[in-house]
Amino acid sequence: MEVLKECEPNPLQPLAVIALGGNALLKSGKKFTEEQELMNARSACLHIRDISRLGYRMILTHGNGPQVGDILLQQHCARGKVPEMSLDVCGAQTQGEIGYILQTTLRPLLEGRRLRRLQSRVQPVITVLTQTIVDPKDPAFRNPSKFIGPFFPKPGPGLRKDSNRGYRKAVPSPDPKEIVEAGEIARLVKEGFIVIACGGGGIPVFKTPKGFRGAEAVIDKDLASERLATSLKADAFLILTDVDCAYRDYGTKKQKPLRRLSVQEAESLYKAGQFPPGSMGPKMLAAIRFLKHGGKHAIITSPEKAVLALRGKAGTEITG
Repeated sequence: MEVLKECEPNPLQPLAVIALGGNALLKSGKKFTEEQELMNARSACLHIRDISRLGYRMILTHGNGPQVGDILLQQHCARGKVPEMSLDVCGAQTQGEIGYILQTTLRPLLEGRRLRRLQSRVQPVITVLTQTIVDPKDPAFRNPSKFIGPFFPKPGPGLRKDSNRGYRKAVPSPDPKEIVEAGEIARLVKEGFIVIACGGGGIPVFKTPKGFRGAEAVIDKDLASERLATSLKADAFLILTDVDCAYRDYGTKKQKPLRRLSVQEAESLYKAGQFPPGSMGPKMLAAIRFLKHGGKHAIITSPEKAVLALRGKAGTEITG
């Protein structure tokens, strides 16, 4: 059999930053088990493998909402027996968990394809623990509004009412300013790695004269992914979620799929309140920011439609 060797990465290949939702690994309504998470990871990674067949260099980012919620629930149940970790440390734990699962799931899929076709091109996969700088003067720190973790039947310290389902911990969700490890990620991509980074929006940190200090906050992963995509001058920014595209008048009788939008049209619809802040709003804002900062095109779609969307046949595409 021919000896397979790694080839030099081709810098002319387009770079795609692909943002996976946290529910890509934990499906809504499904009971969480490690086996279920691994099965969902394989499903997501099959679509990532198919994107690699189009010739893209890739960076994967991901959400962590369900996973960090489980860690907080575990801490609550073990209160008084084991020390509670701060929210930035919990975020770091989920980066390790999800990065490990995606990394060990994706690489065999890529290697299997290489062996079947006797190709020499290898794309190794690596996870980077990623920090995101936030501003301590961000208004979000004065008004914690992001709900995380389990529900409680009664109010308590740091808890706020979340609709009619009970009380939950509310934490700040500041705007991401800069990805600390962006330079290291760029070098890894240049060397041919598929990089898993910015898990859960990155570990929120303040920049201080003595270095970085963790912040008790969570960062929207789509907005953080935009910061990374912009800083690395990515060619494409894909936001993969649980719907095939964005909609106008979503959830009403006038609901209409949005297939192609200019950045001006997207911004106009965003300002008109067409995209709810708890779901499609941050995704559309991230796409708008990417294009206004020089990006070529952004796509919002489901993992199943990602390849078709890159070919212009599915999803919502926003261009400059």
